[in-house]
Amino acid sequence: MEFKDLEIFQKVAEKGTITAAAKEFNYVQSNVTSRIHKLETELNTPLFNRHRRGMSLTPEGKKLLNYCKRILLLTDEMKKAVQSKKEPSGKLEIGTVETVIHLPQILSNYVKKYKNVDLSLITGVTETLEEKVLNHKLDGAFVTESEFHPDLISHEVFQEELVLISDMRASTLDELKEEPFLCFSKGCGYRARLEAWYKDQNIKPQKVMEFGTLETILRSVAVGLGVTFVPKSAVTQLEKSGLIQCHSLPNQYSKVKTVFIRRADTFLTSTIETFIETIETNNQASTAPIKT
Repeated sequence: MEFKDLEIFQKVAEKGTITAAAKEFNYVQSNVTSRIHKLETELNTPLFNRHRRGMSLTPEGKKLLNYCKRILLLTDEMKKAVQSKKEPSGKLEIGTVETVIHLPQILSNYVKKYKNVDLSLITGVTETLEEKVLNHKLDGAFVTESEFHPDLISHEVFQEELVLISDMRASTLDELKEEPFLCFSKGCGYRARLEAWYKDQNIKPQKVMEFGTLETILRSVAVGLGVTFVPKSAVTQLEKSGLIQCHSLPNQYSKVKTVFIRRADTFLTSTIETFIETIETNNQASTAPIKT
């Protein structure tokens, strides 16, 4: 049994067809088919159910897939471990919530210094990003600090204040309680904070409206559609421009830390190690006193 056989088996299981898997590897279909047959012969059991729509895993195939994922992850980690002294290179897949104000500076400092790293970034809510890191789909993620899974380790990025924002109509907190709540989907750390305040105040929002991007939420607030809860640093310019106004909530709801999470049990490659060092350097620079 070869590692490539397991890679092909996993890809066919993911794609559901020989054709799609062959295209992914740039192989002819007959090569992929023979590899699957070879694996089934070695294990003396069918791994796929064949039907007109494609292929689905048999119960034995599902068992093998679980082992296959673990074996290939360990193989990848083994390669990284023996190459750990090399200059940072390869793919670095990072996730982030949308409101990390220092993120552009962190990324800029990193990619300028380590030009052989192919860094990619996806956005999402804290809960989803945590799950992706746990499942090895991301190397790490910038998220709102919370009670994380024990398999995760976190590195502090910065701390800031969340504010409730509304349009410029004269309003008090009591009046804003009746406004629609504009937010990201469930799993967002900021949403959870404001929902905790609502609950402690015995408030039930009249309407909760979910949006996919921060820009849409902020524009909707500015035109009077409702209120939202975001880092103050993310709306400084809007406030200065007179498009929105900020309202403070007690510290237990408004003080928040952004952290970088990664799996605690994966090998710390030079690529991810230098990324964490870049975060820490940025953190020190942003908190250093200004010389006069």
